[in-house]
Amino acid sequence: MSTDSARPASPPSSASPSRGTPVEGAGGGPRTLAEELRALPDTALAELLRLRPDLLSPLPGDLTRLASRAGERLSVLRAVDRLDTLALRTAEALAIAPHPCSRAELAALLPAAGPRLDDALAALRARALLWGGEEALRLVRTARELLAPAPQRPGTTGLGPTLSEATAGMSPRRMQELLIGAGLPPTGDPVSALASLTELFTDPDRLGALLDRLHGDARSVPERLMWGPPYGTVPAQAPVPPAVRALLEAGVLVRVSPGTVVLPREVALTLRGGRAHRALLPDPPGIDLRATHDPERVNAMAAGQAYAAVTAVEELATLWEREPPAVLRAGGLGVRDLKRTAVALDVPEPEAAFRIEVAHAAGLIAADGEPDERFAPTPAYDAWVESPPAERWGRLVAAWWAGSRVAALIGERDTTPVPPGGARGRRTGGDGRVLTPLGPGLDRGVAPELRLRVLELLAGLPAGGAPEPASLRSRVRWELPRRTTEELHSTVCAATLAEAEWLGVTGRGAFADHARPLLTPDAGPGAPDGAGEPGEIPRGPAETAVDAAVDALAPLLPEPVDHVLLQADLTAVAPGPLRRDLARFMARAADVESTGGATVYRFTAAGVRRALDAGHTPRELHAFLAEHSRTPVPQPLTYLIDDTARRHGRLRVGAAGGYLRCEDEALLDQVLADRRSESLRLLRIAPTVAVSPAAPDVLLERLRELGLAPAAEDAGGTVVTLTGDVRRTPPRTAPQPVPDGPPPATPSLLGAAVGAIRAGDRAGSREDAGAAGATAAAGSGRPARRARAAAAREGASGPAPRTPIAEIPGVLRSAAGTGGRVWVGCVGADGTVERRLIAPVRVEGGFVSCFDHTADEVRTYPLHRLTGAEPLPDDT
Repeated sequence: MSTDSARPASPPSSASPSRGTPVEGAGGGPRTLAEELRALPDTALAELLRLRPDLLSPLPGDLTRLASRAGERLSVLRAVDRLDTLALRTAEALAIAPHPCSRAELAALLPAAGPRLDDALAALRARALLWGGEEALRLVRTARELLAPAPQRPGTTGLGPTLSEATAGMSPRRMQELLIGAGLPPTGDPVSALASLTELFTDPDRLGALLDRLHGDARSVPERLMWGPPYGTVPAQAPVPPAVRALLEAGVLVRVSPGTVVLPREVALTLRGGRAHRALLPDPPGIDLRATHDPERVNAMAAGQAYAAVTAVEELATLWEREPPAVLRAGGLGVRDLKRTAVALDVPEPEAAFRIEVAHAAGLIAADGEPDERFAPTPAYDAWVESPPAERWGRLVAAWWAGSRVAALIGERDTTPVPPGGARGRRTGGDGRVLTPLGPGLDRGVAPELRLRVLELLAGLPAGGAPEPASLRSRVRWELPRRTTEELHSTVCAATLAEAEWLGVTGRGAFADHARPLLTPDAGPGAPDGAGEPGEIPRGPAETAVDAAVDALAPLLPEPVDHVLLQADLTAVAPGPLRRDLARFMARAADVESTGGATVYRFTAAGVRRALDAGHTPRELHAFLAEHSRTPVPQPLTYLIDDTARRHGRLRVGAAGGYLRCEDEALLDQVLADRRSESLRLLRIAPTVAVSPAAPDVLLERLRELGLAPAAEDAGGTVVTLTGDVRRTPPRTAPQPVPDGPPPATPSLLGAAVGAIRAGDRAGSREDAGAAGATAAAGSGRPARRARAAAAREGASGPAPRTPIAEIPGVLRSAAGTGGRVWVGCVGADGTVERRLIAPVRVEGGFVSCFDHTADEVRTYPLHRLTGAEPLPDDT
């Protein structure tokens, strides 16, 4: 075989994947998946629905429908994508094993799994991907089709098609030639010939003897292909190498196209010693620590970062309310505005982009929707900024926790694939554009899951332990190997570590104690039930969990100070975070010179002029500084304020296009003689008045550039403040994350769903077996249920509830969360209103899925057909 012959080749498109055939149950085990689900306890069914929440929408009417839904391709694909490496390798082994497969046969394919094989099987059973007894394990057919080796999908096993699949369509004469080439006696038909070859290729001793006999190099060729890819190329025109020819004549290699050969699965498994995978990796890789810090210092560092995160969002909003950046035509923030924002926040651009994205996710900034569309703070920001710092941090962290946007992708090209049938009128895939902050293309449905798992692993390390990023990424990759590409895995994991540090969830790379409540949220709207497990779709922390984290953080945050230390060199030192009114004044009257443990401000003429422009008088400036300084107001600062105030407002700018008025004719002469003012095209129309075609705000800016201190005035000559207005968007709701699957249900919803499915299954069994057989099968719980149904029918004769339409969904959701029952009025097709007693299970998309006690079956009602909803007291 030439060097090309050993090179893996793309598999031919003519081959087709194998499909298993249904096999009846044996040994008294369940005959179908539905039969096995029927024998499970309610807790196991609830666990199945928790692990595969897509099975709840719509609610299956009985266990047969649940089993059918669990075998649908999209649902199986979601479940398989959330398996860890060991469970996935086990499922792949089952896909290539005989169907059904005994546990001993499976263990032979996975010898490195050892006792952990039981854990993998339990994980597959819990997700209804596997059923059957120990001697008849069956992977659901859709999972076999997804995971079995196929021409376009060799899979991680690296195995090719079976000998039967590779020789499909081969003539009987050619089959007999293969027998002769392998040294076997001819048979009378292709079926027995195939059986003889399979028996030979699955016997290690006989196969080894055959390879030794064929040719000196014959063994090296299949050994190069046995771990995959199983396809190799051969010269299409040149003579086939002797070793390859001998293998083809014996059926050890099978030609699948003129230039491609494949190693049959039986040969590869025998050469591997029966192993399905080269490296099984049964145990999750450990996480190495790069450092271990004092937990108290970690908490203090994280608290400082949390306060800095809150401050950064305030600075961002202050900047954008005065100078709102424009929205790009394609959406998002421009490169220049990002650079300007990064400079203003004094952080690198990636961190500035993340701060912007978090503020947007929290609903604090948004586009205003005007024709000249710009980004600005929302009305919600005004309420947020007045709340305590810890509460402000809680809102930012909660928005980041469940967000599906990945800020780390900003600056890269959008290359995400366009899904078939994408939403009309919305960009659903990559088009090569550069990704921008607040722009489209940053959502990744897998991001919340990966982020949550990284944080859970961080929290599970010893107190103060900072992980080695590479080992942490390897662990997450082991737990969710199919969830997304390795590149996105690495990006999200690295971004989570950096963003957790920026937000104060971690300090020096170690998880902070005040963030731990976020990982164990209480069951409630918007929260998962517990910390979850790898691959579970998170909803984000519950309000109670955020409140607990806020309470833990609050004592660690520094108390705002109400004073500064004025220095003789026109600087002021803030010994800590300033009280809001003082911080607002200092930001207006001075410029930040340095930050750190203390913030240093520098007073300049421009800063004092900003304060005067905002409406402060010189007397107010002197009084405010004297009141809030622990040191005497230095004389140079007093002179600076008085000198700037004397010059401030001597020039008055108003609207003509614009005009310039000054009581000091000499000063007006100076302005008109200055060559730098030529572009303003000032025209003197009186000794103290000049006009210009430039607008007043342009006149103000250009004159200030000349070192002057003009003031704006209105038509009556009163000084006005042009810089006092701040921009706000109309009311905006915070953007919703875009996960790629439904979130897990609450325990109460799971209990109600299981009860409804069981009831529907019992009702179906009664119809099939007759009323007498159903009564015998129902057991002791049947009379109570029958009595409830009778009571519901009796109560249906009363008047139908009539309540405000807006209240109906809330009543139904509350009942679904508590497992309660509700009287509703439902308008039928003929326009009549019926009174019904229902147990709501899910309310979404304008429908309520429920168990109707009046009809004694699972039903779905449109909300717009309900006239009202009245909860039934718990004791009835």
